[in-house]
Amino acid sequence: MKRFIALLMVLLLVIPAFSIAEEEKVINILSWVGYVDDDTLADFTARTGIKVIWSPMESNDDMLLKITQSGGAGYDLILASDYALNILQQEALIQKLDLSKFANYANLDEKYLNQPFDPSSEYVIPYTAGCPLIIYDAEKVPFEITGYEDLWDERLEDSIAIMDSARILGGITLKTMGKGFNETDPAVLDEMKEKLMPLYKNIRLFGDMDAYSAVSSGEVSVGFMFTPFVFLSMMDAPDLTVVYPKEGLGFGIDGFVIPAQAANVDGAHQFLDFLMDPQIAAHNAEWQAYMCVNKAANEFLSETFTQSPVFSVPDDMIKNAEYVENIGASETLYQEIYTEFKNQ
Repeated sequence: MKRFIALLMVLLLVIPAFSIAEEEKVINILSWVGYVDDDTLADFTARTGIKVIWSPMESNDDMLLKITQSGGAGYDLILASDYALNILQQEALIQKLDLSKFANYANLDEKYLNQPFDPSSEYVIPYTAGCPLIIYDAEKVPFEITGYEDLWDERLEDSIAIMDSARILGGITLKTMGKGFNETDPAVLDEMKEKLMPLYKNIRLFGDMDAYSAVSSGEVSVGFMFTPFVFLSMMDAPDLTVVYPKEGLGFGIDGFVIPAQAANVDGAHQFLDFLMDPQIAAHNAEWQAYMCVNKAANEFLSETFTQSPVFSVPDDMIKNAEYVENIGASETLYQEIYTEFKNQ
């Protein structure tokens, strides 16, 4: 009986240790489906023995709901957009990075660090960067497009395919008024609404893939889309013209953070360091068709990538670009205006 009790005590001591060991061999990532490709995940597992479980999310809002409800428990990494990651930081739902665990951190391009959503680069490892751009068929458009203001031109009636985003369409309207993307003054937003409404007659369709398909096929002559869809359109139709809007760029970074309640913090750091390897970073940039945030990866990028105007936006324009930021209750005003705009 005593031998049985002793054996039982040994087992009780071993089982928790075994559980911890197994836990350390897994990291759980919350993000959009396919944001890191399966081959890259398999390569990480082969190198480290750590299995990656990919938990899909529908949107930044979906992620915020999941994390605020759970406190972040169950996830070791979150890959989402800058403003959403800033909300997590403000709510103390993520933890600071341990830069001493990174061998590849110096590979990151400094222009993507110390941004408004993470001023001291303590919480976020950038993964992709991009800016919405205008693209058009110069043979079908009877004038040169130089900025957002041109999208209102009456000669473009029913000719534009455009992203479906309250904040960005509101933002570019504000830029034509000499204002910024993150305006919160109700009186200015009323003016923005008045300016925005006439744009509707020029828009043929909303969406990402739908806009890309319409631009590539020639169904529309003008597109205003996120970076990957502009690049894909140019791959299909190389004669299309890309415009860096004269009013200034909107800009965004998607990055990784570690939840405050992450179970495998060390494994999360290993995965982030793996992604900052130059060859891995080059592959991921081309896989996602976003700007490469890793300066050491440049030598591994294809000529098709490096010579595309989609990924070679002038540094001065990036420096002065604006992020969509967390504006609290004012977000509701943008959504209300946008709903009225689309329901015309």
